[in-house]
Amino acid sequence: MQRYILIRLVQSVLTLIGVSIIVFGLARLTGNPLDVMLPPDAPPETYARTATLWGLDKPWYEQYVIFITNAVRGNFGDSFKWRGESAMGLVLNRFPATLQLAGLALLVSVALALPIGVLSAARRGTWVDSFGKLIALLGQSMPSFWLGIVLIWIFAVQLRWFPTSGRGGWESMVLPAVAMGWFSVAAFTRLVRSAMLDALESEYVKLARIKGLPEWKVVWKHGLKNAAIPPLTYFGLVVASMLTGSVVIETVFSWPGVGLLALQAVLARDYQVVQAVVMVASAVFVFMNLMVDVLYGYLDPRVRFT
Repeated sequence: MQRYILIRLVQSVLTLIGVSIIVFGLARLTGNPLDVMLPPDAPPETYARTATLWGLDKPWYEQYVIFITNAVRGNFGDSFKWRGESAMGLVLNRFPATLQLAGLALLVSVALALPIGVLSAARRGTWVDSFGKLIALLGQSMPSFWLGIVLIWIFAVQLRWFPTSGRGGWESMVLPAVAMGWFSVAAFTRLVRSAMLDALESEYVKLARIKGLPEWKVVWKHGLKNAAIPPLTYFGLVVASMLTGSVVIETVFSWPGVGLLALQAVLARDYQVVQAVVMVASAVFVFMNLMVDVLYGYLDPRVRFT
């Protein structure tokens, strides 16, 4: 097991190095940030002085060495757009808002998808199964931004139960959390149902039934435990994507999280903030995948030797 974890750790580090190279290059393909920072009629001397101040006059490979050296220490430089603010400081300041919204969205996803998926598989061919398929169909056919706008129009504008945008009390979290988590409900439901159908047809489940175990115990203990690997994979990706912020949902609801920060930084060609956001997001994704791989090793020992 230790060798398995060590291999996954090395792969995670190599992945982050590759991401750093890609994000460094792609950020600079968006254009020169000096065109946004300075007025169009700025003299060449001002351009040269500003470029030297921000280190933009150096060759790209030197800029990358400086970037990766500082990034290891958690320093991604100062923001071009938000003067006087460090890029990492901006990400950390916005992260609690994203974490708050992601936590509720994840709770909505799991609380709805897990029982619906399990019961849909256990009651295959009944109205319960049809209801589960309908939930999955509706969830995957509605874009999150469209659902967010519809929720705002119905529950905020017409009924006035919730605010239209912004971050305030718990009322402001309900609509964006539902919009963010609804697609995951559909995907989780389909994965859980599919995995449970395979598990309930296996020999060990049939043996548990022959032994006379209660049906609820057969389904929720023996069946769900062995059907957990496919949903667990998607769960890790969903957690990572929610923790790094949903650009669409946070933009629709003007939620001051990491996703909205990323959009604002891209529009301003703020290299420093874009790099900080993407590297933090990549680290979260890599960490969650590492945790899922480790859980694989415990749930199914055969995975350790593949």
